[in-house]
Amino acid sequence: MEPNRIQRLSAAVAEDYRRRPLWMNLIFYFCVYMTFVYMPFDLFLKPVAEDHEIWFGFSLSGWWAKATAPLHWLIYGLGAYGFRHMKPWMWPWAGVYAAQVVIAMVVWNFVNVRGGGLNAAIISGLIFTVPMVALLRARDTFQSEASQTQ
Repeated sequence: MEPNRIQRLSAAVAEDYRRRPLWMNLIFYFCVYMTFVYMPFDLFLKPVAEDHEIWFGFSLSGWWAKATAPLHWLIYGLGAYGFRHMKPWMWPWAGVYAAQVVIAMVVWNFVNVRGGGLNAAIISGLIFTVPMVALLRARDTFQSEASQTQ
């Protein structure tokens, strides 16, 4: 690549990074990773016998996991798109999905044989409550970005 193209690309990436708070960038990059790396692997390369999906704390395996994986892929894809473009519809839906993750972490620790019980449920629930609350309080971040692009 020529130096000017590299500089323009670097400037574009830096400008995009500044559009969101650091914590939101981390969630955005997680969604990008899940959309373009993990979910294609999960759907197309992982054997059915090894496949697991967690919904509201309950583990699905085998063909049930394969059947519901596209829904996870869609959610991560919409998250990546919504965070990338700071779409106003991301509020409150990103926070609602994060609330489902909090519920899943708590429930999974109680119902799954590999779960850690009460202490793990409380700790993991509290950890995932932080991004949930941040997303639910981020309405202005999504709204102000939307008004700038109109």
